[in-house]
Amino acid sequence: QVQLVESGGGLVQPGGSRRLSCAASGFTFSSYGMSWHRQAPGKERELVAAITSVGDSTRYADSVKGRFTISRVNAKNTVYLQMNSLKPEDTAVYYCYAYFRQYDYWGQGTQVTVSS
Repeated sequence: QVQLVESGGGLVQPGGSRRLSCAASGFTFSSYGMSWHRQAPGKERELVAAITSVGDSTRYADSVKGRFTISRVNAKNTVYLQMNSLKPEDTAVYYCYAYFRQYDYWGQGTQVTVSS
């Protein structure tokens, strides 16, 4: 069955870094665009970063440009989100999302808390 399993979340100090991973299985990963989304308490889920199926194009929310980097390794069925210069406002549950035509899947999310 389809699975998207995020990992790498946790507590990090302001200014610190964290790398999230999302391991995919049960579908043809290399055909799917991938993205990371986040949802803070009391707020709507928002797009953080996205990458094409072959990794040749990326896009970012304005709030994370220059600090976050999305990447993927199709041979490992994994997408990453490198987060640098973290701020308290980056605190949220981060979700991995896969999309291709009419098909889409969500991961279960991983909590990232930025606090001193």
